[in-house]
Amino acid sequence: MAARLRAPGFYRAGVLMVLGVVFATGLTWLVRMSTGHVTFHHYLSADAVLTVSLIAVPLLFFVGIGGFDYWFYWAIGRPTRPEDHSGHGAYTWKDYFRINTDHKVIGIQYTVTSFFFLLVGGLLAMLMRAELAQPGAQFVDANTYNGLFSVHASLLIFLFVIPVFAGLGNFVIPLMIGAPDMAFPRLNALSYWLLPVAGLMMIGSFFAPGGAFADGWTAYTPLSTDAPIGQTFFSVAVQFAGASSIMTALNFLVTIITMRAPGLSFFRLPLLVWANFATSLLVVIATPFIAASQFFILFDRALGFNFFNAAKGGDVLMYQHVFWFYSHPAVYIMMLPGFGIVSEVIAVKARKPIFGYRMMAFSLLAIVALGFTVWAHHMFTSGMAPWIRIPMAITTAIIAIPTGIKVFSWLATLWRGVLHLDTPMLFALGFLTTFTLGGISGVMLAMIPFDIHVSSSYFIVAHIHYVLFGGSLMTIFAGVYYWFPKMTGRMYDERLGKWHFWTTFVFFNLTFAPMHVLGLQGMPRRVEDYSAKFADLNLLISIASFGLGLTTLVFLYNIVTSWRGGPISVPNPWRGMTLEWQVSSPPPVFNFDRVPTVVGGPYEYGVPGAVHGIFAPAPAGAGSGSAGGIVRSASE
Repeated sequence: MAARLRAPGFYRAGVLMVLGVVFATGLTWLVRMSTGHVTFHHYLSADAVLTVSLIAVPLLFFVGIGGFDYWFYWAIGRPTRPEDHSGHGAYTWKDYFRINTDHKVIGIQYTVTSFFFLLVGGLLAMLMRAELAQPGAQFVDANTYNGLFSVHASLLIFLFVIPVFAGLGNFVIPLMIGAPDMAFPRLNALSYWLLPVAGLMMIGSFFAPGGAFADGWTAYTPLSTDAPIGQTFFSVAVQFAGASSIMTALNFLVTIITMRAPGLSFFRLPLLVWANFATSLLVVIATPFIAASQFFILFDRALGFNFFNAAKGGDVLMYQHVFWFYSHPAVYIMMLPGFGIVSEVIAVKARKPIFGYRMMAFSLLAIVALGFTVWAHHMFTSGMAPWIRIPMAITTAIIAIPTGIKVFSWLATLWRGVLHLDTPMLFALGFLTTFTLGGISGVMLAMIPFDIHVSSSYFIVAHIHYVLFGGSLMTIFAGVYYWFPKMTGRMYDERLGKWHFWTTFVFFNLTFAPMHVLGLQGMPRRVEDYSAKFADLNLLISIASFGLGLTTLVFLYNIVTSWRGGPISVPNPWRGMTLEWQVSSPPPVFNFDRVPTVVGGPYEYGVPGAVHGIFAPAPAGAGSGSAGGIVRSASE
């Protein structure tokens, strides 16, 4: 028994979680008793104990599974333990259910966990569309419906789109830059385990007294400060998800800056690495703002502060400014990694160099800078000072320019290319179509009169889903199919992959395109009932949405069966030039038996004899060529 408690794992974690509840109860009683009955009528409060438990229990869970073992060992001054790499790599399925420092294992943990939350969020969407199939109440009341769309949006933003990109990047980026692992493997391992805790906390809010948090993923005050205890689940869960994002972003930045292979200058980096570098800058700068916004709400709710109580000098609009200063850059946090994935797929599948490589890299950095200048376009109807609308409308229109550069560069890369229209390429092309449509409606929303007209309507629902589903999710599917052979060592079923794309593309557009019309006709969003004149289009949308949900089953069946028994993959099935394709599939535990040397650009397709990296010393003068220059292999 004592040995099991000393060893990291779920047994120790379970015991410590129980102790966490005891600690929360004792701390609550001690604090309330020390102030006496003048402040509190009772020394114990269920809401107070639950609030403290939401913080204490997860922290002790991390201690139990071993997330802090090495750091505690160092902090108490004991000699550094020799690293035997026993916690590195996956040799059985059990290695995916413990603290593991291998970036490839962590990447798969992130990706699989994120898709679990996609399924949960998708099921919540099915319940919403079932309720909206006809006017009037069908299955749920208004408050439950509010909880459904709030948890749906929060799960898909904080627990799917953002972390699944972190998962794909975790697996691929160290391989792409010739590194043996991420710069901080233990921090990388801990950052993953924060995610399932945050996600389960959001789902668990449905079982809280008063129901789930029900004021949207935006948690606007004063709704959130006056809501039942379920709102606290959201505020605490966002802290854990945000901490995970910051840990991962710092790891990416240090890894990319300090661990590149010899010869791999910044202008020889694959664009996926550039995209994750830019995304990590956004995360590190912006995420503390949403953490602050939720801390303010937590302090107002639990400690009686008055940040957002106007009657006592608080400022309700301040919350929206702080929230959107993170949450509009968060749109690009959810898009830029997808831009990198599409760049990789299009270059390989068109067998052409990326058109305008340097402008593609600079446009990523331009989006980072401009992303912090547009937040208040979400607040045109909030009652803020009217003059702020003008500069925000201008910057919102301007930020379309670097995005447009990327779209035209992708189109120019496709022009006269030798196109291989397999599953990853189809999803990349689907992304170009749907994301461009979402971008056009985004430019429309930069126009102040139009934005005011549709601000609370279904036009906004259509726009955000064209950007995040038609944009982000299309690129996620492209990336999963593209790197599936590298991750698993097996090939997926191409026929099922194409079925998945075409059914997704058709049902997606049938689901969300009509929402533009509903919005222009005046149907409000975030309501469980509506006027009978909107019934026909809502029925069409609900039927199409169920078809869209069923397409995910095709994807799951293909991935699971192919992972278990698909054809064995060769190391480089797509004939890619970047370094991850130059090792076995799946890669060795420490990635490379020999340190690679980069001697050319990553996208020199169609150039006879061009190579990106070699596993031998670079030829004389190879390291001094330009980023886009052609460097012949040593054999030539």
